[in-house]
Parts: sequence; structure tokens; C-alpha cells
Amino acid sequence: MPVEFLGIAATNDGSETTPRSSAGAFDKDYTLRLARAHEEHGWDRVLFAYGSGAPEPSAAAAFLAAKLDRLQILLAHRPNVSYPTFAAKTFATLDQISDGRLTVHFITGGTDHEQQREGDYLTKDQRYGRTREYIQIVKKAWLSREAFDHDGEHYHFADFVSDVFPVQQPRPNVSFGGSSPAAYAAGGAEADIFCLWGEPLAETAQQIESVKQAAKAAGRTDVPRIQVAFRPIIAPTEELAWEKAHRTVDRIEARKANGPLSRRHPLTAPENTGSQRLLAVAERGERFDRALWTPTAKATGGAGNSNALVGTPETVAQALLDYYDLGVDILSARGYDLLDDAIDFGRYVIPLVREEVAKRDRAKAA
Repeated sequence: MPVEFLGIAATNDGSETTPRSSAGAFDKDYTLRLARAHEEHGWDRVLFAYGSGAPEPSAAAAFLAAKLDRLQILLAHRPNVSYPTFAAKTFATLDQISDGRLTVHFITGGTDHEQQREGDYLTKDQRYGRTREYIQIVKKAWLSREAFDHDGEHYHFADFVSDVFPVQQPRPNVSFGGSSPAAYAAGGAEADIFCLWGEPLAETAQQIESVKQAAKAAGRTDVPRIQVAFRPIIAPTEELAWEKAHRTVDRIEARKANGPLSRRHPLTAPENTGSQRLLAVAERGERFDRALWTPTAKATGGAGNSNALVGTPETVAQALLDYYDLGVDILSARGYDLLDDAIDFGRYVIPLVREEVAKRDRAKAA
């Protein structure tokens, strides 16, 4: 089973440990430099994330796609910000610009306040229903060469047909994430890739089984591929790696003292199940399995991808292989120094994981 690596396509150099150094949120030079570092060091694709006040990700992705030839794009999109027929055309156009390198990650939205910043006042359950309907419309718009009508719970239109279609046939992949029963149901039914945040191996195995059962309940004969995300903290020795890990949390705490880390996520009492799960794991302990470390998640209120893998490149590679052995074939990683960590992870961790995966594949074939 091949393995893929997902990095981050940040539009500036700010992180939980460091405020951005540029004047604006969209630093074109840094965006391109970071993406090139990923492309040149063995990464497969990068994520353009979404935030209510952040640079518009599809435009930033189009800029990157026009500059680079190989790096694939994972584009985050919230259904509340555009009509699904318009989104389908946007995605198809971007797939044309990138010569078929696009995957779309649909975000239902886990925080009411963040959704309301852009006029979305649906409840969380209503948002999941809308997302599922939205994905179905986008898929049909990508595939249908004949005009069609739609009369659903959230969308109504007549006689739509697109004049722009994706390069990828039959369509680009759809990515989806979440850790609630509603997320499993929606993603299990519609997603090609289901995304999880890094938790201990036992909890990750349980979530993978929930996704499989949801896919089966939706009548699918296949199952989504599984992606899991971590914050790697690596150094030449174990001692240096753990020193670096503790310095990282100290820097997060210092950054918090000067203001909020993000307008998107509260530091306490998160509404979304995924963050609640991360904080619950952190309450149980700091270290799990081979290298999983929870204080980074605790310090950020379980914000997004926030559990770390700490150790030498060899230790972190073996930890990632533990997840691969569970059935995870897309490994997402993002350091706290976005550029240098992308280079180091690409140089020292990715080759080790790929080599071990190739050995496993050869052994199975034999």
C-alpha cells in the first residue's frame, strides 16, 4: 500500500510559537518558498487551510499551481461561503490550472462563532446535512454533461450544467474530517479520504472502524482512505528532541500571553468533538505509544492538528509506521517552524518511512 505525505501551504510564516514576520497575511514569496521546500523534499501535497479572515485559499492555490509542476494541492472549503454549483466550477478550473493535482477538503465547521463570522447560523447537525448535500451536488456537477435540477433541503436550482470539467477523471478526490457520529456518517458516505487528528493508536483504530462501519451503512463496497495528522518535533538525539519539545510548549505559552493564537479556535471548552477528544487524551497523560506527546494539544486547547510526535527521525518514522500498520496511508505533518521543519522532516523522516513501506510491500508480494 503506497504512503503519501501531506504538508501545509501557509501564506505567511506565523505559527503557534511565532508571530508572522511579514506585514500581511498573504506573503507571496514565503508561500512559494515553503511550497518549493515541500516539493523538493519528498512531500506529495500541501493543504491550503480555511479561516474566516484568512487569504482566500483557492486563489492562493491557483497562484501556487501556476508556479510548481509536481506538488499536489489539498484545498479546504466551507460550504457556507459559496453555492455548490459555483464551487464545482471553481474546483474544476483549479484542477485545470494544476493539470489534475487537486483534492478538495470539505469543512463542515466545528465552532458556531467562527461560522457566524461569515453569516452561517445553522446548527452543527444542520451543517453536516448541508455539507453532505453540497458534496453530492459538486460531484454531480463535475460528472454530468447534461443539465440537471436539484430540489434538496438546503439547495434548489434548475437546469444547471457546467462548461468546465476537471482534468482528473472521473473527478477529483473528496476529503472530509471529523470525530463525531455525524462526521463519520457524512464522511463515510461521501469521502474518498477521511481525515483524523493524531490520537493514541487504540483510539485511532476505533475511529478507523467507525469510518468503515459508516461507509458500509451508506451502502458502499469500498472505504475511504485514512489520513492522520501530527506535529513532528525531531532532533538528532532523543534528549535534544525532548528539550526541543518542552521549549516548544514554553514558546506557545509565551505567545498566548501576548494575545490569542487564533480567532478560529477557543483555548478552552471547544465545541467540536475532535478537539474535545484531544483534550480528553491529554488529561489522561502526556505520553502514549512510541512517541505521541499531548502537551502541545493541551496548550492550544486542542486546536486542530496539535498532538506531537517527539524523538529522533528514526523514532518518529517508526511511530508513523505504527499508524501505517493500522491502515493509515496518508500522513499529515506540520512543524512549528514551518519552513525549516518541512525541510528536516522531508530529509530525515520521509525517506525512512518510504523505505520501510517498500519493504513491507515487497514482503507481501513475495
